[in-house]
Amino acid sequence: MNKLKQFKILGVAAAVAALLGAPAISAQAQTVKIDGSSTVYPISEAVAEEFQKSKQGKIKVTVGISGTGGGFKKFCRGETDISDASRPITAKEMKACAETGIKYVELPVAFDALTVVVNPKNTWIKEFKVEELKKMWEPGAQGKVTSWKQVNPSWPDRALKLFGPGADSGTFDYFTDAINGKEKASRGDFTASEDDNVLVQGVSRDVGGIGYFGLAYYVENKDKLKAVPIVNKGSSKAVMPSLETVMDGTYQPLARPIFIYVSDKSMARPEVKEFVEYYLAHGAKLSKEVGYVPLGKQHYDLALKNFKARKLGTGFGGKAEVGVKLDDLLHREAKL
Repeated sequence: MNKLKQFKILGVAAAVAALLGAPAISAQAQTVKIDGSSTVYPISEAVAEEFQKSKQGKIKVTVGISGTGGGFKKFCRGETDISDASRPITAKEMKACAETGIKYVELPVAFDALTVVVNPKNTWIKEFKVEELKKMWEPGAQGKVTSWKQVNPSWPDRALKLFGPGADSGTFDYFTDAINGKEKASRGDFTASEDDNVLVQGVSRDVGGIGYFGLAYYVENKDKLKAVPIVNKGSSKAVMPSLETVMDGTYQPLARPIFIYVSDKSMARPEVKEFVEYYLAHGAKLSKEVGYVPLGKQHYDLALKNFKARKLGTGFGGKAEVGVKLDDLLHREAKL
């Protein structure tokens, strides 16, 4: 069983005790509640694990995986302190939070490369053009594009089996925007799950399978899957998802920043403030350890400055931006 799946089954406190030999969490411990994106989960889980260990059981951190949309629903009801998000908060979610008096600080914590994967026994795919992915995933493909040959005549007449995140996933929102040109614009006849491990298993068991999810889940399961390089519109170069290609900006349009949102009310509690400061101080190291691309030191420093100054709100207008530059985003947030 891989480490990501172990944490999902055992939960934070049990995983810490079982895997690290950390002291058990006391019943009187202060608690920081996190929920949201399965993509951001590995980073938040790694930070929670190390933070709890450093606190020797005095502070408990719980990390859920309801998906970005599901996480924001809980966050805007005041049920969590921090919301993991693989895309920015939407206008609808901003309104829901405003109605309950929930204000927040938006903090980018790492970069992700949405990774398109196929079965290792797939011998015909060497690269994907964005246009080919669109032909597979666009709404008009539903019930019509059912074989690989229909996408590209040089590919075999084998059943096309699609696996992807569910509608509550920020990864679904970003992928559909980047590939199909509109958030949530997708065919519906595919195997959907908020649990990326379900998608990994689906593709790994079907030679005609194709799926997509965050880079960390590919890294964790690269013995079962084959990542495919992407050719962006207007380009002739196929680029593999990696730490290097995300950092140098060549992996487009599927590279994106990922976030945590911290409730203003929760920030008043010392344990939440301390945890977030720990997150930003150790995010670079732990993001890289679990397979994500860390931000630069200057980015974490500016995010910490925005957090300490309680820069409430979002640097987006209620919608994700494909290809957003992190420097621009952080400076927008600094002006909130």
